[in-house]
Amino acid sequence: MTDAHIHLEGGEYTVEWLEKFVRRAEETHMDEIRLLEHSYLFREFAPMYGCILGKNRFTDDWFSRKGGGKELSRYLALVGEARRRSYPVKLRFGLEVCYFEGAEEFVRRTARGLGLDFLVGSVHFIDGFAFDHNAELWAGVDVDNAYERYFESSVSLAESGVFDGIAHPDSIGLFGFTPSFSLEAYYEKLADAVSKSGMYAEENGGTHRRFPKTAPFGMNESLLRAMKRHGVRIVTASDAHTPEDVGAGIDEARRVVDTVTV
Repeated sequence: MTDAHIHLEGGEYTVEWLEKFVRRAEETHMDEIRLLEHSYLFREFAPMYGCILGKNRFTDDWFSRKGGGKELSRYLALVGEARRRSYPVKLRFGLEVCYFEGAEEFVRRTARGLGLDFLVGSVHFIDGFAFDHNAELWAGVDVDNAYERYFESSVSLAESGVFDGIAHPDSIGLFGFTPSFSLEAYYEKLADAVSKSGMYAEENGGTHRRFPKTAPFGMNESLLRAMKRHGVRIVTASDAHTPEDVGAGIDEARRVVDTVTV
C-alpha cells in the first residue's frame, strides 16, 4: 500500500525526524511513502505568492507567519542523506506546489532542477481567498463563483504540464458549502485534463480526518468515477503532518477506489 502525501514540516529536517515517519509506515503496513513539503515554506517560492498578497488581512498575516520560514537546502540535504540509506519502506520525495494561473514557468524554473521524485500541484487559494483555512472566511462569499473558479483553476493546473499529480482534488467542499448547480461537467473536464496530462490524482482523506463533521472522504464519487473512466491513476494519501498520521485512512481510501465502478 502507498501513502502518497506526507509532510515533514512539523520538525527539523533530520534523519531522526524522518525515521519516525518510516517506523509508523512499517507499523501501518505501507510499502511506499511519498514525503513532500509545501512550496510556501521556502524562500525560493515566495515571489509566486505576490498574486494573493494585499487582498485581505488574513492571507497577508498567514504568509508573514508561514512563508519562507524553512530552508530548501536543508530539505534537499535530507533527501540526499535518505537516499544513501536503506529502509524497509520505499521513500520518494517531492514538493506540493500551490497552483496560480500564470506562474507555470516560474514553477518550472524553480522546482524542476531540484532532483526530486515528483511535484504535485494543489489549489489552496481562489483569487486570494484562502478557502480551506477556516469556515469563517466563507462569510459573504459567492459559493457558486468560488466553485466555478476552483475547478477552472484545477483544470488549468492539469493542463499546465508542470505537475506529476494533483493533490486532494475536490477539497473545496471541506467545510460543507455546496454550489447550487451540478458539478458533473466540471468533474468530467477535470478528469479529462488530468488524463491527457498523464498525471495521477489523490484519493486523500486528510480533510475528512481534520473536519469529520463537514468534509467528505476524498473525492466526490462522481469525480472519482470520472477519473477512473478516463484512465487516471489514483493514489491513496493520508495528508499526514505528524508521524502518528502516516497511513491514516489508507485502507478506507483503497476500499473506496476499488469499489467505485465506472
